[in-house]
Amino acid sequence: MLNWTQQELASLAGVSRSTIKDFECHRHALHRATETLLIEALTRGGVILLAAEGEGPGVRMRQPAC
Repeated sequence: MLNWTQQELASLAGVSRSTIKDFECHRHALHRATETLLIEALTRGGVILLAAEGEGPGVRMRQPAC
């Protein structure tokens, strides 16, 4: 959605690129603290994570400010 590279996401979240790569390749699960850092970086980038309640989990982009 944001067209970020692994390195860009890692830098913006304050984690290593290998952490992103290993998670994307299903090599290991994320630690809760790392998950929080990634969610915060994505949120700052404009991503909204939707909860599973209601119609189910999902993502959307925040509308740009006018």
